[in-house]
Amino acid sequence: MPTSTASARYEGLGKPGKGSISTASGVLSDQPYGFGTRFEGKPGTNPEELIAAAHAACFTMATSFALAKAGYADGTLDTTAKVTLEADGDGFKVTRSALALKAAIPGIAESDFAKIADEAKANCPISRLLNCEVTLERALEA
Repeated sequence: MPTSTASARYEGLGKPGKGSISTASGVLSDQPYGFGTRFEGKPGTNPEELIAAAHAACFTMATSFALAKAGYADGTLDTTAKVTLEADGDGFKVTRSALALKAAIPGIAESDFAKIADEAKANCPISRLLNCEVTLERALEA
């Protein structure tokens, strides 16, 4: 299975620092992020927005494949994910990822659709990410 790669760089420390995010695919290339993009609505991105995009995409794809496996051949799925960041003691934590799915699937019963979507929510890799192993390699440069 593939391993996806992204990188982040932060110049300066704390609130005045400025960061950039890039992906190996080039979809993101030195996209700015920092305190202003995370908390003040300034142009750029932030980690929670990227998690929301990943969760919406992963869940939508998982639902699509589950519907196809169940024998449905046509349809449209539109998902929005809203990731919430909240204060937690001296820091912050992501407390919720709220998915909202709008779908048009010809011939599906509401109960079948609900079961398939609920299973996709529980089992898509990004939904499961909340309970994953986190590893860290450290290198301190002079």
